[in-house]
Amino acid sequence: MNHILKYFPDKIEKKIAEEILDKMDNLEEIRLRTQRPIILKFNDGDKIIKHTVTTEEILSCLQMICENSIYTYQNQISEGFITIKGGHRVGISGSCVVEEGKVININYVYSLNFRVARQVVGSSNKLLKHVLNLEQNSVYNTLIVAPPGAGKTTILRDLIRQISSGIKEVKFKALNVGVVDERGEIAALYKGMPQNDIGIKTDIIENVHKSIGMRMLIRSMAPKIIVADEIGNKDDIEAIDYAVCSGCKGIFTAHGSAIEDVMLNPVLKTLSNNHIFDKLIFLDTEAKGNIKEVYEINKKNTTYQKVGDK
Repeated sequence: MNHILKYFPDKIEKKIAEEILDKMDNLEEIRLRTQRPIILKFNDGDKIIKHTVTTEEILSCLQMICENSIYTYQNQISEGFITIKGGHRVGISGSCVVEEGKVININYVYSLNFRVARQVVGSSNKLLKHVLNLEQNSVYNTLIVAPPGAGKTTILRDLIRQISSGIKEVKFKALNVGVVDERGEIAALYKGMPQNDIGIKTDIIENVHKSIGMRMLIRSMAPKIIVADEIGNKDDIEAIDYAVCSGCKGIFTAHGSAIEDVMLNPVLKTLSNNHIFDKLIFLDTEAKGNIKEVYEINKKNTTYQKVGDK
């Protein structure tokens, strides 16, 4: 937590430290809003700290996050977040400056949301038997589906770690993995260093659209596995087609709760009809890390066979 607390003014730091002393492992978010109290989000509920946050305190936080050079971080600010040491992300909201349809800055910052990053080693263990193709020492083209907050990114990160480092227990040899980390959530690069363990044979490209990043990685790093989080844009169709046709296997995630959500999403439906995916894995929304349903796709007639043994 020291990585996070050092970005707050002394008065706020002390108040937060007092509240999280015995609940540090359960803390998920710290939210500051101008002229509002501090709110701590734990996995069992929120805690309101009676301290009215001032504009000056918000700006002081931002200055410290940007190491007193806000201009240097302008591209990240324009994306609405900054990744700090430890892999934690700070969300930023306020009045956007837009030029030619693109956000180029955020003025008059209203709120900051510190999202606490935690790597859960082994969180993907229950998915391995569905994702790994042990006969070919490869993976099945897999789409992992769940609503926001269900642990998709955490599980995806752990899958990358295991595939990239090898799994002795099942005699799975390590593979080169290329990760398009569009929002910096998977590897959480901080000055070029991943803050999360993403394995020994993983190459990362951050802060670039998936459709561009996939092509860059395939051309320059020759991955066996290509990975991207939260697909769903129409540009993703061509990029994923390109990756698979280049000989890569793919593991992707998307928002949704059931097979019907996949069919209603034009991008995911198109990818399914193009016979991209071998497996669809739906995560349990009640218990993070558990599997709700698994479907195998028959590529001859694009039918979905539910797998009974999860």
